[in-house]
Amino acid sequence: MTAAKLAISEKLPPRERIIAAARDLFYRHGIRAVGVDSIAEAAGTNKMTLYRHFESKDALVAEYLRGLAAEKHAAWSAFETAHPGDPRAQLEAWLLEAARNVSDPKSRGCALANAAVELPEKEHPARCVIEQCKQESRTRLVALCRNAGVAQPELLADQLFMLFEGALVCAQSTGHAGPACNFIEAGRAIVAAHLR
Repeated sequence: MTAAKLAISEKLPPRERIIAAARDLFYRHGIRAVGVDSIAEAAGTNKMTLYRHFESKDALVAEYLRGLAAEKHAAWSAFETAHPGDPRAQLEAWLLEAARNVSDPKSRGCALANAAVELPEKEHPARCVIEQCKQESRTRLVALCRNAGVAQPELLADQLFMLFEGALVCAQSTGHAGPACNFIEAGRAIVAAHLR
């Protein structure tokens, strides 16, 4: 597979251009389908430069996923900032953001979950990034449900977590007008049942 040079700012340092190119290509085509030649070409650099910044493709994959995990972490902080001291509003903000992700027609699902499917080897350096990020998301969701006054916060968090993960997969396989389009109503119904 060859990749045309992406619209990545030449002002970015080579390492950042490589990560940006990898992010785009890995998400659109899959990690296994994209080679380092394609990444270097899309980044406007060469393999030597890529390997100067990343010891291997696996190290680049792990760094790509760390960037995504940092964005997820920032989203949780944004919910708290937008709704300080109001965990129920933060939970609604999480539902709305999740629904936005599910309904995005450009979405290919969760990049971390997609990577987990492609990288089953437990020793792969990206596996711990994936597992830590998913566990942190669940832990934060449990805490949010607990702070919202739910009697069974772990149960609600697990139900919402599975609903979200399933909706992302469903949107890929049946389209955004399929069952995934009901994510927000289903999520709100689950939350309402726990708040009674």
